[in-house]
Amino acid sequence: TLDVVSALCRERGLPSVRLDGSTSASKRMKLVDVFNDPKTNSFAFLLSSKAGGCGLNLIGANRLVLFDPDWNPATDKQAAARIWREGQKKQCFIYRFVATGTLEEKIFQRQLSKEGLQSIVDDKEEVSYNFV
Repeated sequence: TLDVVSALCRERGLPSVRLDGSTSASKRMKLVDVFNDPKTNSFAFLLSSKAGGCGLNLIGANRLVLFDPDWNPATDKQAAARIWREGQKKQCFIYRFVATGTLEEKIFQRQLSKEGLQSIVDDKEEVSYNFV
């Protein structure tokens, strides 16, 4: 999916930064610094949630698009936490693309089920979602 989105950004002339499992540890922080710098004009930070799910501070972004949901809802929450964190001054938006009848729909349904069970165990209020 990152390859497709990267090609689309290139085709449209939208500057992007990419971090995936092949990105060296020394290069990761440089990419984050470039992206978060308001003087640069990076349009998108293309990130594999497994490769960059923890420890990255992407407050230069305020929109997250989850293309490939994970069976573990905590992985997707970690991805969201990259942009929605202390120091973020902009309102954040998180989008998911889920088509009916696909594996992604099944994964998303399983995530909702797991989160519902977790909220019961934690004795929290019901989890709410906005669908468009």
